[in-house]
Amino acid sequence: MSDNAVHDAFFALHHGLPRQGPGSDSTSRRLLTLAGPLPTRPRVLDLGCGPGRSALLLAGEAGARVTAVDLHQPFLDELRHTAEARGLGDTIRTIRADMAELPFPDGSFDLVWAESSAYSIGFDTALRQWRRLLAPGGSLVLTECEWTAGAPSAEARAFWDQHYALRTNAENVSAAVAAGYSVLGVHRQPDSDWDEYYGPLCERADAADSSAPGMAQALAATRAEIAMRRDHAAEYGYTGYVLRPADPRWHTRPERAADIPAVRAVNAAAFPTAEEAGLVDALRADGDAWLPGMSYVAEAADGSVAAYALLTRCHIGDVPAVALAPVAVTPGHQRGGAGQAVVRAVLDVARIRQERLVLVLGHPGYYPRFGFEPASRYGIRPAFEVPDEAMLVLVLDGSRGVPQGTIHYPAAFGV
Repeated sequence: MSDNAVHDAFFALHHGLPRQGPGSDSTSRRLLTLAGPLPTRPRVLDLGCGPGRSALLLAGEAGARVTAVDLHQPFLDELRHTAEARGLGDTIRTIRADMAELPFPDGSFDLVWAESSAYSIGFDTALRQWRRLLAPGGSLVLTECEWTAGAPSAEARAFWDQHYALRTNAENVSAAVAAGYSVLGVHRQPDSDWDEYYGPLCERADAADSSAPGMAQALAATRAEIAMRRDHAAEYGYTGYVLRPADPRWHTRPERAADIPAVRAVNAAAFPTAEEAGLVDALRADGDAWLPGMSYVAEAADGSVAAYALLTRCHIGDVPAVALAPVAVTPGHQRGGAGQAVVRAVLDVARIRQERLVLVLGHPGYYPRFGFEPASRYGIRPAFEVPDEAMLVLVLDGSRGVPQGTIHYPAAFGV
């Protein structure tokens, strides 16, 4: 049996299905929200679009002008037919192309979107090759299958090692940061996203003619994949990543010992009193609160410290969390992006280290751009009186649940 016959049988098995991978409209909407505000009529590139479920949603709900790319012409034909039927024919254009060899100029898109498709060229290759396509302020959204268990079984590893080598969330976040991105948000896709894909696929497989050329092999591979998911669903899953190229104007890095005087000076200059500078010194001396590698600086072009952000250990009840404080920018560099750069950098470190959530007592007009929202929505409150809208939380990993209760800060905070 030729490889072409199996290839054709595989696509015949999938033709006309609502999805070509795990996903849902609710997941697409969540990822779109994490991407933040978009321009009016944003330019969106949907890679590995399949029959266009995401492209149709982006065009219909976000008002996007979508360029949908796939190598399988029947999928593009199906998308074109559906787009015309929904009155979206003028906003979605289809192009048959290889996502590894895209014919678009640099900076062509406000949003590059790839649900269940980046695996075909690899996560790292996608990060590297697609970054050039983003316009200033643009975002990359892609989903990736990854390990969700700390110690996956030998059976699950053997299956995935022969198909696509999975990594952990921390490893994928690290890869994104190393490729020059900041992480705007991460969304662990629910089991129901798999049901939306496998449910129709199972029905199609049961009705397929196994005597057709290549179909027996295609059915065997499909059923083996579905059985693996049924038996090992707790060990792996899809996660959506929303990424944006880091601001090239600011080099961010962990604090070094030689930076301590400069860090003290930045905090002293940024605030009306010396309390924040003293707070950092006190936290640095607290072995239970200080987290090595989570004291971050942003350097100006001359190498001086322009901004600073610190994460230290706190608790919600008995559950560990991290507190973001202080965040400081020298007066000469304020409103220039240094503060955002250093905050995004230290939040990326928190994701890599698998912290569950970050707390900040801060301006409600500033911190929501990083994904923070009122902590009270989750039943989280400080032990002292503050405006509700100023006590904020960023949930980094909701898969383990979000703890409720009272925030306990390190003693240096004096609360």
